[in-house]
Amino acid sequence: MSTPGDKWLRPILKPIKGILREVLAISLFVNLIALSVPIFVLQIYDRVVFHGGLSTLKALALGMIIALVFDFILRQARARILQKSALKVDILVGNLLYDKLAALPLKTLEARPTHFWQALFRDIETVRNTFSGGAAVLLTDIPFLFLFFGLVFIIAPPVAWVLLVMFGLFLALAGYSSLSVGRAVVVEKEAATRRDAMISEMVAGRVTVKALALDRALHPGWDDRRAETILASLTRGQQADSAQNLGATMAMITTVAVTSVGALAIMEQQMTIGALVAANILGTRFVGPLVQLVGMWKSVAGYREAVRRLGGVFAEAEERTDTPMEMPRPTGRLAMDKVNYRYSPDGPPVLNDITLRFGPSGMHGIVGHNGSGKTTLLKILQGLYPPDSGRVLLDGGDITQFSRHQIADWIGYVPQESFLFSGSIRTNIAIKNANAPDDVILAAAVKAGVHAYAVDMPDGYDTDVGEAGSRLSGGQRQRIAIARALLSDPPILLLDEPTGNLDRQAEQSLREQLQLLAKDHTIIVVTHSPSLLAACDSVMVMQSGQVAMAGASAEVLPKLFNRDPETPATEKPTAGDD
Repeated sequence: MSTPGDKWLRPILKPIKGILREVLAISLFVNLIALSVPIFVLQIYDRVVFHGGLSTLKALALGMIIALVFDFILRQARARILQKSALKVDILVGNLLYDKLAALPLKTLEARPTHFWQALFRDIETVRNTFSGGAAVLLTDIPFLFLFFGLVFIIAPPVAWVLLVMFGLFLALAGYSSLSVGRAVVVEKEAATRRDAMISEMVAGRVTVKALALDRALHPGWDDRRAETILASLTRGQQADSAQNLGATMAMITTVAVTSVGALAIMEQQMTIGALVAANILGTRFVGPLVQLVGMWKSVAGYREAVRRLGGVFAEAEERTDTPMEMPRPTGRLAMDKVNYRYSPDGPPVLNDITLRFGPSGMHGIVGHNGSGKTTLLKILQGLYPPDSGRVLLDGGDITQFSRHQIADWIGYVPQESFLFSGSIRTNIAIKNANAPDDVILAAAVKAGVHAYAVDMPDGYDTDVGEAGSRLSGGQRQRIAIARALLSDPPILLLDEPTGNLDRQAEQSLREQLQLLAKDHTIIVVTHSPSLLAACDSVMVMQSGQVAMAGASAEVLPKLFNRDPETPATEKPTAGDD
């Protein structure tokens, strides 16, 4: 079942080609056994009825019972083989997709909405069901249609040409159905995607929807998208039903034509009544798969679309997933060398010719207005975004030579919006290393301030945080995220507004812990907290994607808080400090 964009699927199907050959062999015997029914009918009419051969009837009936038992066994075996093959495809494609998503750069993942990535796993189900369902059985039966046509040609030559003409008409109808239904399926899928996107947004923003009572405001948009989906579904259904109904009508026309031509042939003594009855049975077996072929294009079109979408994702460029050799733990020197970055080629620069140096060790603050490029700078330092030009250097080495796992071990990152996974507090802290010793987990929890509130909970560290940490406050989630980043004791720690959800006491506690860590770790923190900024060894001010001011905190902070932040610095400061 080849389709454009399925090159990624061929290596997966290659190991099961032997199994598919077995299925074809079974289908051959199933179709050979199917020939026994019209032959049985022919013998009954031409021998048993006219000659009163009761013993012949018993022998024929016994033979048919045996043949039908074998037919059932073979069909069951074929179905189970197809199901096992489809399950193997599901497992292989599922693992391949999971690994691919894990290897995709963050920018690629952010380029599409969440529901797109979720839909890919439903596409895997579509591929699996195609290989195990009626479409697969039909494709294994179609090559043997000419067995039935050949037998009709032998026992009833006058009606064979009717089947040949109808075969051509069915192929034309199947071709038309594939084009019209295929296009309709694409339109329906796109409409359903837009509808699902709105549902995903409403669920993700459920707090805002409830708090502002947005249900009435959003309802017209929901009605429009649902109506669009329903209309597309109706259009696809009408086209598919029209083709399938026309196919059913053509099947009846085939029976009428075969019977009529056969009757004329019997009157002219060119064939027997038994041959006509057998030809009708064979004609039904010949036409049946063709009718199914006309009606199966919805599932085929869905399969083609699923393979195309999956192929598009598999063609995306990946991050580096391995390195030729293991490197020692960095000392904590992190630098940018003339880094430029835009979110899109024609968009404005988010970072413009940034050159700076941090560490080893020390606590360094970054401050600036919203949209000045602070968060983007942290993501580039962590290797989540590749710069358009320039380099990020870790201990003097280009960061692109390291794998994502190496960078994550060496550079801890706590985003502004902390995300927790369903499970316990302990699970979330140790999610990267489930076998981490309790004392290591406890040490990270104490440093991040998690221990102070976790021990007060009835279930302690086994407390379930809920979906995305919904059972905890923002400050509690933030501290768990910090503990998670500290678990592997990375030499560099990047923090984006870590005190945004903390009260004053928790902020002071975090400041003290960061100052202790800064003695032998490089801490880079984006913050507007005067308390954290005062604890920093150096401070860098971002403005419109550029370094507006940088230097020792004792020099920068008085200038920062004593001048209008919209006014640029009168002279360009040093780009950073060691």
